[in-house]
Amino acid sequence: MISIWIGRALIGAVFIMNVQSAITFLWQPENYAAGFQLSGVEGLAAVRGIGLLFLMWNVPYFVALLEPVKNRVSLYEALAMQSIGVLGETLIYLSLPGGYATLQNSIARFIVFDSLGLTMLLLAVWVTRPIPVLAEVSN
Repeated sequence: MISIWIGRALIGAVFIMNVQSAITFLWQPENYAAGFQLSGVEGLAAVRGIGLLFLMWNVPYFVALLEPVKNRVSLYEALAMQSIGVLGETLIYLSLPGGYATLQNSIARFIVFDSLGLTMLLLAVWVTRPIPVLAEVSN
């Protein structure tokens, strides 16, 4: 069914974007530490930790990708995780005092990135939704 493949494509795109981010955070933390106003060995370790968390969080995305209808709970889990991410990042952004433009910009990018993923997962939930079959009415 085409709707299943559309759902898989949407979930897969989010999964690939997330895993790609995880890998770059793990392998090139020096490119991202300054964006969080972190430095030194501690900053690199913190960014690598974020990358590791990205990988861990993507388990339900992968399970949903395999069978979005059969593994609907995993799709809902991924949707919930993505929603929590957007909400949490927004709250963090709003809680920052002035004078942290670099950090605010980094968090704003996460909000945009995760909002795109959230939109794609919402579409995946919608296109793979069960459609009730109308019973034939016999007269």
